[in-house]
Amino acid sequence: MSDFLKSGSFAIIDQVFMKRNRSSIDGFIPRRPGAELGDLHESEEAAPIDRSLHTGDDVVRETVGVARADKELGRSDIDESLRDIDEISASERPTRKERRLQKRQKRLMRKNRQQRPKSLVRRIVKWFFILLLVAALAAGGYLAYRVFIAGNNVFQGNIFDIVQNQPLKEDENGRSNFLIFGTAEDSEGGTHEGGNLTDSIMVASVNQTTKDAYLISIPRDLWVDYNRTDCLVGYRGKINAVYFCGSNDGQDEQAGAEALRAKAGEILGLDVQYYVHLNFTAVIEAVDAVGGVEVTIETDDPRGILDRNFDWKCNYTCYYVNYEQGEVVQLDGEHALALARARNAAGGYGLAGGNFAREQNQQKVLRALVEKASSAGTLSNLGAVTGLIDALGNNLRTNIETKEIRTLMGLGMDIAPKSILSLSLVNEDEPLVTTGNISGQSIVQPLAGLYVYTDIQRYVDRNLNASPVVREDPQLSVYNGGRAAGMAQTEADRLADEGFTVLSVDNAPEGTYAPVEIYALTEEKPASAAALERLYGVEVRTTPPPASVVGATDFLIILGPQL
Repeated sequence: MSDFLKSGSFAIIDQVFMKRNRSSIDGFIPRRPGAELGDLHESEEAAPIDRSLHTGDDVVRETVGVARADKELGRSDIDESLRDIDEISASERPTRKERRLQKRQKRLMRKNRQQRPKSLVRRIVKWFFILLLVAALAAGGYLAYRVFIAGNNVFQGNIFDIVQNQPLKEDENGRSNFLIFGTAEDSEGGTHEGGNLTDSIMVASVNQTTKDAYLISIPRDLWVDYNRTDCLVGYRGKINAVYFCGSNDGQDEQAGAEALRAKAGEILGLDVQYYVHLNFTAVIEAVDAVGGVEVTIETDDPRGILDRNFDWKCNYTCYYVNYEQGEVVQLDGEHALALARARNAAGGYGLAGGNFAREQNQQKVLRALVEKASSAGTLSNLGAVTGLIDALGNNLRTNIETKEIRTLMGLGMDIAPKSILSLSLVNEDEPLVTTGNISGQSIVQPLAGLYVYTDIQRYVDRNLNASPVVREDPQLSVYNGGRAAGMAQTEADRLADEGFTVLSVDNAPEGTYAPVEIYALTEEKPASAAALERLYGVEVRTTPPPASVVGATDFLIILGPQL
């Protein structure tokens, strides 16, 4: 075995290892060169290794492999050395306070390394947004203050109720109705004769669910009963004096407004819940606040409109109200008010309807003002908004409550301008009023007679509260094209119950017909066409019908053989 270890590769490895003279970590003496495996090693011949060991508090130089005089190296010596190391480490370990301080110093050093000098552009941008925020807060506070002051002047109730969102009052048909009237007590320095007579009277009716609105003008010369005997101008007269009588010539504004509100409701057959009282200054300042309004001139006169009654505003060096037919004009506050008051006075032309034409222009100006005031350009303009607030706060009075404002504002944003429709009592196709004369005065009265408002009420109810089909008032003809005798009349009766007007019932010419064929002779009654399609489950045809019709028939219905 020993001869094998001394020979070959293993012998070479063994010799190299021994030349390194490594000492054993467990205290044994390494083999000497030339020693045989199994030989006994003599301690006195071993090469001593100089190693310092920690033994207690003293450091003793001893020879590894030589037994100490007093005791042998044991486990306790090693443990004691390790404890000494731990005690030294603990004494050098920083306290908790020192560790916190070190962490803070490291964070500051890391922050200082990461931080870079800010550029001039970044500082400018930062301060720009800070200033912008301050400006917005200031503007918001200023605007809130203006709203607070105006709200106290205009609306009923506590201004702090504005945080509420109470629905508007409604009539039995779900409509909220507003009387809007204007007076001229502020005109010409407050010296205008008859300043508390109402130059314009209209009712706005809105539906909070369907988001539609109607404007109905009441002629200022309509002859009415004042329902009182203590009025300075008598107990009957023109409706423009109702506010004058009720307010005692402006002394009690609310009483006058309530009297006119009740009279307007009586004429139109509406429960008018609210009133809005404007003066001339409100119109002028509101139009100017939004930057003017745009109005299209419409008249039967090819020359356009001319009214010389306001030429004094330019010292008679101009025609103050003078516009061409079809012209789209941009009006400031003064010119918008002048157009709303013009009525062919002083040798003018283009307003042959007199007060009726004036009422149409008043509605145009009001619609244009509402559209402009609710536009994004106006609402984002602080000057325009505060101008509107001031104009209305100083010159408008109403019984609308503060807690209803948010609902009203929401309706103003939701109702599109094209959804604001006009109803006229002087419609050429269905006139409801006419002119007359009483005691030398030119007046307006219902066609049905003085103080008889039945037809007016029916017209208003049909347009405001009836179904779309009833509003369009479609005229039908029903022909029998192959069914049993009497079936056309039976169908005509059923259609009448659905709200259609049947002009004629007859037999269709000889031919082959589908079970139901419907022909539209007009494109102006889409709701009626849609209703007929739903009723019969067929598509309305726009081709010429195979039979002639009588009168102003809008739809022809042919009933062919049933399948």
